[in-house]
Amino acid sequence: MSRIALVDDDRNILTSVSMTLEAEGFEVETYNDGQSALDAFNRRLPDMAVLDIKMPRMDGMDLLQRLRQKSSMPVIFLTSKDDEIDEVLGLRMGADDYVKKPFSQRLLVERIRALLRRQEALNADEAGEPETAQVLTRGELVMDPLRHSVSWKGLDVSLTVTEFLLLQALAQRPGFVKSRDQLMDVAYDDQVYVDDRTIDSHIKRLRKKMRSVDSEFSAIETLYGIGYRYNEE
Repeated sequence: MSRIALVDDDRNILTSVSMTLEAEGFEVETYNDGQSALDAFNRRLPDMAVLDIKMPRMDGMDLLQRLRQKSSMPVIFLTSKDDEIDEVLGLRMGADDYVKKPFSQRLLVERIRALLRRQEALNADEAGEPETAQVLTRGELVMDPLRHSVSWKGLDVSLTVTEFLLLQALAQRPGFVKSRDQLMDVAYDDQVYVDDRTIDSHIKRLRKKMRSVDSEFSAIETLYGIGYRYNEE
């Protein structure tokens, strides 16, 4: 049973969504402000967090920033209707997905299940295959899906589930262009729609993390109007 942390200062949302998630077989922990959630996460991390952005004591952005210092677990943001700034900023800070308020609880459940499936796929050991067969090496880049680990020039880089999947998809075929639609298929289930801005924000965040260990990192190339390409250095 996966444990989902639901963090929102709206008690109606906490009550209704937690009831829905529990009916779907999840274990749910609820918090009405970011600081309470952070205190609990410091004791024990959930399998996934669903965070509102605007909360007292500590908002969702601050909570995500602190969370990303210790964990790459999946995170979904709940954003205000038509607030594109919140969506883009949240993705660039390391959220895996976002859902706009007011939202369909069925949609939220689908997004949660999709993220958990992706996390489980990364963590799953393919039976009968040696671990070394799973390691992807492209020049200075080394990716190990079994350990969800990435290194560049021998330095570790911490990526979220979405960032890992996008980098893996690009690095598997250096020199070949991946369109945004193709990257959406890699990172999201077919029933989950995301727009181009979401993929672009994840790629920007991914580049920023790689440049944090190497300021000259340029292996991910943007082909405007077409997509992205990984160039082996």
